[in-house]
Amino acid sequence: MAKRRFIFFDVGNTLLFPNRARMLEPLPADRHPSLAQWQALERRTKHEFDAGMMGGKVDHGFWWTFHTYLLQEVNSLDNQVRDKLVENTQNSANWDQIVPETREVLQRIRRDYGIAVISNADGHIDAVLQRCGICDCFASITDSGIVGHEKPHPAIFEAALRDMKADPAESLYVGDVYSVDYVGARQAGMEAVLFDVAAAYRTREIPRVESLPELEDWLQE
Repeated sequence: MAKRRFIFFDVGNTLLFPNRARMLEPLPADRHPSLAQWQALERRTKHEFDAGMMGGKVDHGFWWTFHTYLLQEVNSLDNQVRDKLVENTQNSANWDQIVPETREVLQRIRRDYGIAVISNADGHIDAVLQRCGICDCFASITDSGIVGHEKPHPAIFEAALRDMKADPAESLYVGDVYSVDYVGARQAGMEAVLFDVAAAYRTREIPRVESLPELEDWLQE
């Protein structure tokens, strides 16, 4: 096995997390799900999405499914509200919640690896990373909104690998959706680990971590 030299990170639900109050503005405040409910919906959506993912706009399809379930759960299914929720969720500016130790962990990881980002986003994920204070941690940022291909399409992984002058056999990808991130990276020839904060894959026999400090420990094993 080749020596691991590069680590590529997803952004949403890996480095940055949803600003749920801003995303859910179309819903009355008393209909907003708790974090536990949100994560339960995330687990349900991931399991269904992984089982039946087809072509089309990957990110849109995932969040359309997620918000359909969310609205059904709060007895508020409305197509216009769902469309607005999906739009809000796909706005990269609404992914601005960061775990306090994120920058410190990334700085430690980059002492040993070249680190970069590959994100299904709207062409502006670099600005969000900048605002959250971690953009300068990365040698390269590959955004599907600029590349024109979404994960799991091999083209977005290939673009990022080229930008980093990285051999896929020496590269690890860290992301949160099995069918998009794990499978996409593996098909591109990379090693992969799931970043599974919502514990969607806790029963699966695949590499997974639930936090950046846990990733640090995993890298040292």
